[in-house]
Amino acid sequence: SLWFRSAADKMAAEVKLHRTVLQLSTLFLGLLAAVSEPTDSDQTGPVIADDITRQHAPEQKTGNEGDIGNSKLGLQDIVFIIQSQRYSYHADKAHQLRTNIIQQAQEIQQEPPTVIVLHEEWSGRGAWTIFPLLPKISQAFGQTAAWVFFCEDDTAVKVPALLDVLRNYDARKELFLGHALVDQEATIIHHFAFHQNPGSFSYPDFSAGWALSAPLLNRLAQRWSEESHQSEFTIDLKHELAMYIWDKGNGVRLTNVPQFCAGPQDNKGTSDCVTTFPTNFPKCGDPVADDAVFFAVKTCEKYHTDRVTVVLNTWGKQARHITYYSDTESSTIPTVTTGVPNTERGHCGKTYSIIRQFHSKDNLKNMDWLVIADDDTLLSVPRLLQLLSCYDPSEPIFLGERYGYGLTRGEDTGYAYITGGGGMVLSRAAVTKLLTSSCGCPANDSPDDMILGMCSEMLGVHVVHSQLFHQARPADYSKGYLSHQPPVSFHKHWNNDPFKVYNNWLVEKSENKHTEL
Repeated sequence: SLWFRSAADKMAAEVKLHRTVLQLSTLFLGLLAAVSEPTDSDQTGPVIADDITRQHAPEQKTGNEGDIGNSKLGLQDIVFIIQSQRYSYHADKAHQLRTNIIQQAQEIQQEPPTVIVLHEEWSGRGAWTIFPLLPKISQAFGQTAAWVFFCEDDTAVKVPALLDVLRNYDARKELFLGHALVDQEATIIHHFAFHQNPGSFSYPDFSAGWALSAPLLNRLAQRWSEESHQSEFTIDLKHELAMYIWDKGNGVRLTNVPQFCAGPQDNKGTSDCVTTFPTNFPKCGDPVADDAVFFAVKTCEKYHTDRVTVVLNTWGKQARHITYYSDTESSTIPTVTTGVPNTERGHCGKTYSIIRQFHSKDNLKNMDWLVIADDDTLLSVPRLLQLLSCYDPSEPIFLGERYGYGLTRGEDTGYAYITGGGGMVLSRAAVTKLLTSSCGCPANDSPDDMILGMCSEMLGVHVVHSQLFHQARPADYSKGYLSHQPPVSFHKHWNNDPFKVYNNWLVEKSENKHTEL
C-alpha cells in the first residue's frame, strides 16, 4: 500500500543514520579496547553468579530510614503489573501468576491487590516498553497506591514476604527498587554508556521484579507527558528505563534490593528471596523433531573462509537440515545463491527469497519452523529444539530477541521486531501469512528484521520475545542476566573467540566441549 511504502522509505532513511552511528560507536569501542586491559569474559559460564553486581550495587536501606507508618502498608497499597505477552503460552503463565498472587493474599487474609496483565489492560503496540503507559498508570493508581511492582510472567513472588520487604522503604519518597545489574564492559547495546566505568551504573533485572514508589511514578508520568518523543530504537528496555529515571544525574538511581532474586542462589540466599526466576530451561514436552526445522544461514563470499567455517565446525553439525545462502556458489561448503545480489546492509531481498523457498520448495513444505541466522550467529540447536516445544507452528509466530522501533512516540505507534543477529524463528503459519500479503521489501538492502517486524504487526503475526536469544556477545550482557537460564544464541565474532563462546555457553556439559578447527 502507499502508506507502507512511505513508512518504509522513512524508516530506511532513519535506519541508515542509526547504523552509521553504530559503526562509529564500534570504532570508538575498538579504541577503548586498545587502551584497556583485555578481559577474557568468554570464560564465564552461564551458571556463574554476578560478582560485579554485588560489588557495585547500592546497599539496601534499613527499615529505620522509612516511614514508621510503613508497618500499615497492605497489599491493597500495591499494584502488580505482569509484563506479559499476547501469545497463548506466555499469556497463560501470566494468568497463573495473577491467580497465585491473589490466592496468597487470601491465605493471609489480606484484601487482594490489584493485579494487571499488561497486554490485556493496555493492548497498544508500544505498551511493552512501559514508557507510553506511565501517564495511564499514574492516572489510575498514582493517588491510591503506594507502590507499583512490575514482574515477568515467569517470576515467582512470595507475596507476604514482598510486603514485609516493601515496608522497609519509605513510599513517600521517590524510590526505584530492583535487583541491580551492571555491565561487564562498555557495550554497543547500551550505546557505550559509562564507558570509563561501566560498573558504576546499575539497572534492574526485570526477571527479579522491580518497583516504583507513587511519587516517582507520578513525576515520571508528568515528565513524559510534557516531553516530545522522537522515533527511537528500543534495544534493552531495562537499561533504557533506568537511564530515563536517572535523567543524567538529575533523577533517581536504582536502589538494589537483595531479596529480589533471579538466577542461581545458594540455599541461604534462596530463603531470603521474595522473588525468584526459574533457572531450568523451558520445557513443554519432548523437543521438536530435527526434521521439522530448517536452518538458513545468510552469508557472502568474503565470509566463506572465516565465519562460515565457524558454523560448519560448531552448531552447523547439529542442524539436520541447513543451507548456506550466499552471493556465489561454493561446492566445498556448499552454498547456494538466492538470485539476489549481495548488499552491504539490510539483506531484505535475500531473506525474503529464503522465506519464499521455505514456503514453496517440495523438500521444505513439510517442515514447521524456519530459522534464519547470520553467518556470525552462534546457536545451540538442542536447546532451540527444546524451546520450540512450547510453541505451536500452526499459529503465526516470529520468535527471538525483541527490539522496537518508533514505540516511544505513543502506545499505538511503531512496531516490535526480532533482531536478526540472534537468530529469527518463523513458524510455518507466519511464513504463509507474510507471503500471502502485499507486505514485503521496499528494496533489497532494506533491513530484513525490521521489515519482517513491520509486516508482522500489520498482519497479526505474534512477535514473541525470548531472553534466551542474544543479538550481541556474552561480554555485552551483565553476568547476572546471563545466569538466568542456558542461552540459545549469541552473535558477533568481534574481539572474542567464537569457538570459546560456543563451547563455554552453548554446549551441554554432556557434549564434547572441544569444538574447534
